[in-house]
Amino acid sequence: MENKRPEPKFDWFVPIDGDGFYIGTLKAERPPKFEYLLEVVRAAEINGFYSMLIPTRFSNGLFDENADLSETWTTVTALATLTSKMRFIVAVRPGFISTGLFAHMVATLDQISGGRIDINVVPGGIGGDLERLGENIDHASRYKRAEEFISACRSLWNSPGPVEFNGDFVNLNGAVVSPRPIGDGPLFYLGGASESAIKLAAQKADVYLSWIRPREEIGKFIDKSNEEYFLSGRTPKYGLRSHIIVRDTEDEAFLAADQLISQADDSVKKQRNVALMQSKRSGMNQPTAILKGHKLGSHLWTGISTVRVNCGTALVGNYTQIANELLQYWRLGIDEFILSGYPHLEESNRVSENLIPVARKLIMEERSYLNA
Repeated sequence: MENKRPEPKFDWFVPIDGDGFYIGTLKAERPPKFEYLLEVVRAAEINGFYSMLIPTRFSNGLFDENADLSETWTTVTALATLTSKMRFIVAVRPGFISTGLFAHMVATLDQISGGRIDINVVPGGIGGDLERLGENIDHASRYKRAEEFISACRSLWNSPGPVEFNGDFVNLNGAVVSPRPIGDGPLFYLGGASESAIKLAAQKADVYLSWIRPREEIGKFIDKSNEEYFLSGRTPKYGLRSHIIVRDTEDEAFLAADQLISQADDSVKKQRNVALMQSKRSGMNQPTAILKGHKLGSHLWTGISTVRVNCGTALVGNYTQIANELLQYWRLGIDEFILSGYPHLEESNRVSENLIPVARKLIMEERSYLNA
């Protein structure tokens, strides 16, 4: 019988803001130098992670906003040429590069890498970040632009001849991409929790991403999204983005979590708070001021959000506890987990050796039962 659920995928993260045992300081213990990022990627490749998300932003989102930041596309191009198996989910904000040029850049890198490139479309933005480069259009327009961006890229990758495309934001007049991407081309990942995001994901995305939230919220999010996918006549695929802090015991894990932000600078906290308040993105970071000890339930910890833009919540506990948490999210419909931990080099080893085998075993046992 054909399997109803695919095997779960476990991905890792490229720390372009920098890395270290402490976050939220003015500067990273390990700046985002290419040599270090390559070391992280090669370790993740050896450790068997399926893919790596490389984010995009225009100011540092983990340390002081003006601290060193590795540029996304240049970095992933170099990383792809020095790896052989690792896939990359490359974040991009539509509108900052000509769509025709971007489609050609992706196709070329896909050829160079042997078909290991996927794209994470980021229509929205962190408060103050997009404005640094002159971005001022409203939320609805960003999602309309993203829709045209995805459609135009697919047309360029799938058409053997010149492409005509006339939209409000994207216009092509006989544009050609050659050579085209390998096979069916890159997948499109999309995040966001707004009505616009849900509709766009159901119509255009291959994988719909969510930052980790309480399971009750994720369940409602998936149920609502499934309705839109049904209306679009498409099969949904969901991914979950989360930090991971695991140790032999629960107490050790929460101690490690507290230590992670113990040296955070007040000025960095202020920068993050301003960015959060300015942000127009729906479903961003969980406000932490009202959470005692940053705990959101038994194993969700939001302390990272005090110093980090975007995903600011971690799963915290011992290996068995967090493996069971991942199983519970899988039961809701999550098939891909994009994970990270500080520092990313050491935590890649810890998570791959001690957590993922347990989680995979639990999921595969239940998957076999359900698909029998």
